[in-house]
This record gives sequence, C-alpha cells and structure tokens, in this order.
Amino acid sequence: MADISTSSEWHEECGVFGAYSHTEDVSLMTYLGLYALQHRGQESAGIAVTDGAWMDVSRGMGLVNEVFRHQIPHMDNQYIAIGHVRYSTTGSSLLANTQPLIVNYAGGKISLAHNGNLTNAAQIRHEMEQEGNVFQTSIDTEVFVNLIAKSKKTSIEDKIMESLKKIKGAYCLTIMTEDKLIGVRDPHGFRPLCIGKSNDAWVLSSESCALPVAGVKYMRDVEPGELVVIDKNGLKSYKFAKVEKKAACVFEYIYFARPDSVIDGQSVHDARFMMGRILAKESGFKGDVVISVPDSGTTAATGFSYESGIPFVEGLIKNRYIGRTFIQPTQKKRDTAVKLKLNPIVSAVRGKNVIMVDDSIVRGTTSGKIVHMLRKAGAKSIHMCVSSPPIGYPCYYGIDTSIRKELIAATKTVDEIRKYIGADSLHFLSLEGLKKSIKDADSNDMCYACFNNYYPVEGPKGDTVGNDKYVFEHAKNR
Repeated sequence: MADISTSSEWHEECGVFGAYSHTEDVSLMTYLGLYALQHRGQESAGIAVTDGAWMDVSRGMGLVNEVFRHQIPHMDNQYIAIGHVRYSTTGSSLLANTQPLIVNYAGGKISLAHNGNLTNAAQIRHEMEQEGNVFQTSIDTEVFVNLIAKSKKTSIEDKIMESLKKIKGAYCLTIMTEDKLIGVRDPHGFRPLCIGKSNDAWVLSSESCALPVAGVKYMRDVEPGELVVIDKNGLKSYKFAKVEKKAACVFEYIYFARPDSVIDGQSVHDARFMMGRILAKESGFKGDVVISVPDSGTTAATGFSYESGIPFVEGLIKNRYIGRTFIQPTQKKRDTAVKLKLNPIVSAVRGKNVIMVDDSIVRGTTSGKIVHMLRKAGAKSIHMCVSSPPIGYPCYYGIDTSIRKELIAATKTVDEIRKYIGADSLHFLSLEGLKKSIKDADSNDMCYACFNNYYPVEGPKGDTVGNDKYVFEHAKNR
C-alpha cells in the first residue's frame, strides 16, 4: 500500500502520548513525542496539560507543527501532559472530534486520549442517550469518558476499571487527572503502548520511536489487560482483565509503526526486512532492479534485495511536502494526489525488469496508477511483490477499512488482481511467511482477521459488511 493520502489506503486511527515530570517541560516532551508519532494520524492534534488544579487543552485540525505553529500549551508548574494525533475511524474529521477530551464531573477533572475502536460503543451510547446523557462529539472516546463519570466507585483507578468491564474492542488510553497519568491497554493488546523513564520523568507512548526525542529510555511495554498509574509515588500496575488470547495487530509490523520502533519485543525493522527476504524466496521473481513504494515498502524491498542479490534502487520519489490538501472524494482529485505524491525516476527504471515491493493492496486503484506510471517511464516489465497476504476482510479494531465488497481481494483472485493493476506478475506474502517474519514476538499472539476472517472480538452488532466510522452520525437515520 503506497504511503499516499488517498481514500484507497489503509489507515490507522491515531497515536497517544503522555508525560509526567516535576522538573521537565512536559508539554514540550509531549509536543516532540507527537511529532515522532505523526505517521499514526494527520487529521488533527492536541495536547492537554495540568498544574494539579487546572487543566487546559489546545487542539486543532492538521499536522502537529500546524496546530502548534505559534505556541505549545503551557501553564506555570504544569507537570502532567497528554497528547493525541488522529486519523478518524469513528466520527467525522471535525474540530469537535479532536482529542484529548477534557471533562468536569463530580470526581474532578479528567482528560483522555484514545487509540483504537470500541466495537460496542454504539450500543452503550444508545443506552446512555435513552437515560438522558448528552454527547458533544461523534467519537467513541466520549462513551468511555461518560462511563467513568457515571461510575459510583471512589478512586479514579476503580472508576476506570469498572468502566473497562463494559467496553469491548481495541483501545489504548492515556488518561490525565489533576495528579495522575494513567495508561490502559486492552486485554487482547490490539494496539501498542509502551513506558519510558528518565531520572525524573515518566512517559507513555504508542510507539517506542517517540521515547528518545522526549529524552527518556524505553522501560517496557504496557501488557494487555494492564492499567498503569504514574504519580508522585512512581508507577503502580493493576491487572483489570484476564488475558485469554493476545491479538496484537499484525499491521503494526507490516505498515503502521515506524521501522525504528520495537513492539512487544519485536523490532519493526527486522520484521519487515524478513518479510522481504521471505518474499524473495516465495516468489522466485527475477529482475534487473528492486524498487519500493516509499516509504512503507522500503524495508521489505531491501530485504528482498538482500535475499535475491538483485540491486535495490530508488525507482519512485515521494514528495513529502504535499500534506493532506488533496484528500478529496472525487476520483479525479485522487488521481492528482497520486501524481503529486509519487514520481518515477526514469533513468532507474527505463528498459529494466522491475520488481516493485509494497506493503499491501486494499482496493488496487493506487497500485494500478503506480504500475501505469512505471510503464510510461519505460519499465520493460513490472513484477509486484506485496509484504502481506491478500486483505479480504474488514477491521473493527481501529483501522479505517472498506466494506468487504470494496476490498479487491474479497472479489478477485490473485491473477485477476494482477490484471486489474496491470502488473506482469504478482505475489502476496503467504500467511505462514508473515508469521515466520515475526520471530522475536510470538506470532501466535497476533490478530490476522483481515486475512483469515477470525475475529478475536465480535464486530459491531448489526454490522455485517464492515466498519462504519460515522456510526453515531448515522444512527438517527437508520
């Protein structure tokens, strides 16, 4: 899947970050952390801070540097901050839906940022609305905030754990009270969350790549079903649920995470490099050069080159300065976005038998445009390798996927996909090959639902075709 901002891509929801320190600038740490997590969401960004008595939040649409172009949120004596970068999988891309959320309730003030997707959020929200609860957003995160506010438990830890018993799906949460930073990872561990530490600072982050820039060292991952509380006494851990089956999203290793991250003990770079090596063995493709669809296919392409002995060259150049201006619903504007984002290096591909490596094919439209561009640039033949199996099923756990009928692998064979995108040959990494690539983490503890239709947690009730990101906005029309 090309790293292009068009609707034919596969998108992950967001990234979360939190910092606790009485000596470091926590808002600056969080700003830098969100910069490192920008790849996880580009629609909006936000940072909330507290000094123990007050809370403030600054949020906006756009990239981190655009939202905080003039000022990072700050207050005197602030010592806790949480941040969020968003790609919407529930709710429209609107300012009202940006995070972190801040609410006042009987127990005080609380701020929350969420990565994932609650599969039973629509049902819970409907019940709450029948009871008279008012919602200000159309995101599932607000459901969880309301559950905390309604809890009759005394401590914030107990309120959160009681609320967690009522929700299903994928979630990693960073929560800020007036005196605590709290992290939560769902019992299946769908989404990553790790802990960093320095002499006087604690950090929670969606990925370990954000820790060095914040000035802390990786300590460990938050375990599935674990709630961690950081306050003046340090870190305390609670197990809020029995872990029956871990199901970390395998697409973190294929596409979402930055290559320099380590998730649950597995280097993302090493996993992708091995995917490329296994692709070379499985496909047996021969050619003059190996190229990648940047940036998401690059590490696997270097692995393919290493295993096959075929030289890796830059065949496509990515324009990194387009931003998200051209995310438009019309096909013509999507086509324009591809042309602006990627351009072939003619001298590298002209007259060559090209092996092109990408991470996945969703609808196939972007892959087809790239193949067409390479042919116009004079490529003699194009053999496409994909470092994941065919995606035939939608995701309910925080990835913006199509309904099944729009997933090309759900309706076409591999050879039909090859003809559709115009490649001379096409090979998808086998599921067994994918599992072999993830050797340091337990590949049996992964979610492969988009490949094999096995869902660790049931999808939204009544939804038989896919994930509806506008579920709360459409509810009244159903």
